[in-house]
Amino acid sequence: MRIMIGLILLVSFLSIPFIPPMSQYFSIPDEITLFDEQDGYALPAIANSTTSMDQENESVEAFSNNIIPKQPGKSTLFYEWAGMPIKKVNVEVLNDLKVIPGGQSIGVRLHTLGVLVVGHHLVDSGEAKVSPGEEAGIKVGDVILEINGKKVKKVDDVAAIVNRAEGKALKVKVKRNDKEFTTTLEPKYDNKDGKQRIGLYIRDSAAGIGTMTFYHPESKKYGALGHVISDMDTRKPIQIHDGQLVPSNVTSIEKGSNGVPGEKNAEFSIEDESIGSITKNSPFGIFGELKSDIKNNVMDKPMPIALSHQVEQGPAQILTVLEGQKVEAFDIEIVSSVPQKHPETKGMIIKITDPRLLEKTGGIVQGMSGSPIIQNGKIIGAVTHVFVNDSTSGYGVHIEWMLQEAGIDIYKGQKEAS
Repeated sequence: MRIMIGLILLVSFLSIPFIPPMSQYFSIPDEITLFDEQDGYALPAIANSTTSMDQENESVEAFSNNIIPKQPGKSTLFYEWAGMPIKKVNVEVLNDLKVIPGGQSIGVRLHTLGVLVVGHHLVDSGEAKVSPGEEAGIKVGDVILEINGKKVKKVDDVAAIVNRAEGKALKVKVKRNDKEFTTTLEPKYDNKDGKQRIGLYIRDSAAGIGTMTFYHPESKKYGALGHVISDMDTRKPIQIHDGQLVPSNVTSIEKGSNGVPGEKNAEFSIEDESIGSITKNSPFGIFGELKSDIKNNVMDKPMPIALSHQVEQGPAQILTVLEGQKVEAFDIEIVSSVPQKHPETKGMIIKITDPRLLEKTGGIVQGMSGSPIIQNGKIIGAVTHVFVNDSTSGYGVHIEWMLQEAGIDIYKGQKEAS
């Protein structure tokens, strides 16, 4: 009998969140952030409840369960039931922020911080075939920063130092992930080519294509790609010394299918004039400053942004290039969006619905990453990854995290001021 009563109580307890009034209560957020000069926010309605506002601050107005921003500031809203407060919601209104959506195809040229180790090779010293670099504890994915106290930025720098050392031991400063260490590396004379070798394959640059996400005309800052650029051999994020953006021209598209991601084929020249710098390569994309304003000839005016809790399930559009440098708008659907209080790379699931885009690409393809997502006249995020088993669908990142990575302060000091 006790077991039966316990089970009944347990089931009753677990059922509480699913009872309509209680599920509505739990769906009410504790905090809401809105932008001045933008649309309001509809709070969940609880049967027989009313709402009232803290009269000390006039940053918002409440009509029924709709919150309308009036001016930057903070307010407090209370749900009341039978005259008793049952829920408090803190509301913050921020200064409106607008950025220009991208969609342009871009070429990316990156120069690594130091030189990146992408492999080991054996040196035939006559005694045995060994990799001096591997013996020194240097691993694939490590970054060589200095040799004998001298900074190295290019592969040629390493070769020159090794030649001057004439076989003497080298003091090598290495960065592995977020830690640095120094090791001793003894070059070996290679009988095959008659030179001193360190037994490492190294690289100092990388290149690729992607899509511009947004441009902030006031600061000249931009964001693109929506995901980190990793080395093709080590699969680790590239730590950059500097980089450049150049225009790219889409020449063809390899259509994707389930299990086989497609790809944009684009061309750009290392001789092309740079349109901007790349100063940051993060999980949310690449960032820097543009040298001048850019246009997509589709949506060229500054556009408001939406925070993660303002994104809705339903229709939206992306801006991207299918041919040449022509930016076009295509229909998609926001399948789901997670309200996020902290930066996360996978905030949305999206699905391509535009018949022409599906016919041309099969869905989301490589090179489309960074394509801005537009909903209800606002920039809400960017395309990031395709689902391997469903080329029509993939992930998107919320725009607020890309803006944060770009160094654009959405809150403009208001968080600190509080």
